[in-house]
Amino acid sequence: MDLDPNSIESVNILKGLSATVLYGQQGRNGVILVTTKNGSSSQTQKGMEATVSHSIFLNDPVLPDYQNDYGGGFHQLFGFFFSNGGPNFDPAINDPRQFGAYYRGEENGYVTVQHPLDRINDRTLVDPEFTELSLTNYPYKNYRPVENFFNQGIVHTTSLNLKSTSDKGFLSLTYNRIDDEGFTPGNRLRKNNLGIGGRATLDNGLTIGGTLNYANTDYITPPIAASFGSGSSSSFTSSVFGDLMYTPRSVDLMGLPFQTSDGRSIYYRSGNDIQNPRWTVANAFDSELVNRVFGNFNASYQINDQLGISYVYGLDASSQFAEHAQNKGGVDGNALGIYQTTDRSNTIQDHNLRLSYSTEINSDLGIDALVGATSRRNVFSARYVTSENQLVHGVLKHFNFVSQNASSYDSEENITGIYTDITLDYKNYLYLNVQARQDYTSVLEAENNSIFYPGGSVALIATDAFPSLQNEILNYAKVRVGFGQSAGFTSPYRTRSLLSLNSTAFDPGSGVIQLNTTANTLGNAALQPELISELEVGIDTRLFNRINLNVSLFDKTTTNLITTRTLPSSTGFRSTTVNAGKLSVKGAEVDLNAQIISGNDFTWGIASNFYADENLIESLGEGVEEFTYTDVVAGRPQNYAVVGQPLGVMKAQVIERDDAGNALIDDDGFYVETTDPFLVGDPNPDWTASLTNNLRYKDFTLGFTWQYRHGGDLFSQDAATLVGRGVLNPGTNREGLYVLEGISQSTGLPNTTQITAINYGFDVFSFGPGELQIFDGTTIRLSEINLSYNVPKSFLSKTPFGSLSATLTGLNLFYDAVNIPDVVNFDTNMLSTGVGNAMGLSFITGPSSRRVGLTLKATF
Repeated sequence: MDLDPNSIESVNILKGLSATVLYGQQGRNGVILVTTKNGSSSQTQKGMEATVSHSIFLNDPVLPDYQNDYGGGFHQLFGFFFSNGGPNFDPAINDPRQFGAYYRGEENGYVTVQHPLDRINDRTLVDPEFTELSLTNYPYKNYRPVENFFNQGIVHTTSLNLKSTSDKGFLSLTYNRIDDEGFTPGNRLRKNNLGIGGRATLDNGLTIGGTLNYANTDYITPPIAASFGSGSSSSFTSSVFGDLMYTPRSVDLMGLPFQTSDGRSIYYRSGNDIQNPRWTVANAFDSELVNRVFGNFNASYQINDQLGISYVYGLDASSQFAEHAQNKGGVDGNALGIYQTTDRSNTIQDHNLRLSYSTEINSDLGIDALVGATSRRNVFSARYVTSENQLVHGVLKHFNFVSQNASSYDSEENITGIYTDITLDYKNYLYLNVQARQDYTSVLEAENNSIFYPGGSVALIATDAFPSLQNEILNYAKVRVGFGQSAGFTSPYRTRSLLSLNSTAFDPGSGVIQLNTTANTLGNAALQPELISELEVGIDTRLFNRINLNVSLFDKTTTNLITTRTLPSSTGFRSTTVNAGKLSVKGAEVDLNAQIISGNDFTWGIASNFYADENLIESLGEGVEEFTYTDVVAGRPQNYAVVGQPLGVMKAQVIERDDAGNALIDDDGFYVETTDPFLVGDPNPDWTASLTNNLRYKDFTLGFTWQYRHGGDLFSQDAATLVGRGVLNPGTNREGLYVLEGISQSTGLPNTTQITAINYGFDVFSFGPGELQIFDGTTIRLSEINLSYNVPKSFLSKTPFGSLSATLTGLNLFYDAVNIPDVVNFDTNMLSTGVGNAMGLSFITGPSSRRVGLTLKATF
């Protein structure tokens, strides 16, 4: 996140564990090697070169397709409700009786009703400040509240790179600034990146170099939290989207007052039990100010033609000041006001010493070998202060709150390792590679704190070993087999139960009272490292001198899988960290690159990828068959680890059925729910694919990428709530009656009890059995499209420009989750559980975005 994309020189991806053993636990999921311009020794065309670019992007929310015919109410009757099941907006269709006592007549082609402020029970919110407004008639019409809430997002990015090269080395300087005004009011990002790097070879043969980067990030946003269909699920924070996305179409969100003079939220409900989203924007926020310094110093020396030594020191130091705040007067979160500040610092230091050896044993056999030692130290510190019960509205400082609670957390983690890597090559077509690493960690108890893991591979370039294989069809073929292992360590302080200490309680008679409380997490002294093992076979080919086809098959197994296991509250703890048995993953990956057309004026190339895997939990430890590793969320689906199932399967309450499989219906015409949860979905996609096209005509270049996700189940509170509350219409008859198919639980006869369309949407689809909110996540997406023009060199020969280009870019221009109601416009990339192990769960966290922009780039 803190690396300037414009400063990247090259990216290399190491996928299999046989290629990543040397990187330790950091390489257990593959390695992305990024070389920046400040760290690259590639020569520029000039001794001194400057590159400058500027881009401007328009950023728009991808909103649901809201219906525009009906307003707030229930069963086609008007009311200032959460839901949108009221009368039609057209006075020629609706009936005054549908508005009951609210009805005031017709004005300017609209039905008018009693003003919502006139119905508010707590009159101190209205009188005398809004008395006059409350006595006016309120037009019943479509106010497009959600659409009008959002702004036009705009992103400016400026980047500068200066680089000077000579026969002795180079020096590079980069600067980047991002100004991002989000489409959500109150959302803003400012970011500055500054980097310097260089390399030089001294007269004595010693080569030294390094990079130093500074990143400053200033971010603020209205609070975002999970929502179960209205408001926030948390008593700690509000949710701007949880009070917005389902807003009835007849609510004049942007026209009604949102705040009283004493700072309280005011909205359209008689009980004032929804927090006005505009009040949230004005009175609550989460912010972060992050300063980060990272880089490395490296030195290498070639002792002789065969032997060399190198040393790299890496540093990554960051500090973060975060605020969570909400003034008093709200409805969600802490209604009395809250202000929390967090100061975090994290410093990572790496040392890596290598001794390398390379020689030709004879004319047929060569060897490359290295041995090394590495250490990594991570020091983390955090200070938390939470203040509650605000005194004066609007002053968000700790001194303006009645009570304060402070806490701190410090951790240190050390990992040391020794490793070796030996490669033998025979006639440059047969390669044998052997790797091994031994790690020691400080986060586990002494008897479990070390682990050894090897790796190796054999590769045969068949077309070099057997030249007769080469022909016009097959130009190149390499067969490879690799085996590798890697480790995974837990975070600090998971092996022992922790004790919290504070002395804030005060008794006038005896002085300060010391309070000790146990943490919610139970320590596990027997915790061991994860061990990930992978066997991979593959073939890399070139066909017809224009097609590269690479196929890999892999079998990966994780033993002693580290995960969080929830515990019954009767234990006195909420969770513990465990080695949860064994997880296996088998899969395939195919890369296809082809130059379809290759000409002087026109070229067309494609790059595609296919990936599929199947994971399976083979064991969870002695006597354990399943557990949930996500929090219990008000009866909604949760992720589980279940023996014999993929990791992350979802369980929820389902429809109760009789022995013949018929759904049971209660006397009110609704499904009967089970008490216990049952399996309802697997969030893991069956397979994914991408296809990138790159076309060039003279100095114009067009590139676009399609992505496809097949399968994988999702729980969408977004779809359930927006359809269920009636602001979206997936094609149902809003004024019809429905009979659920099934058997009456009380009579045993086929169900004949009718329910309304709003009953079906709200009580069945939205808040009924959890299985009804599970959707297949198959998605097709146009993820990116670029159109570039490079000014011909001939036009620039008498100008100061070395190159000049303009690029139009569109991001996320089209996507379709084909099995989720189209009107939701649900983006399967926008799941709301954040960082962690949860999968396939969405709890209303706002819309996806679509970006279109122009980038101008020049070199001097």
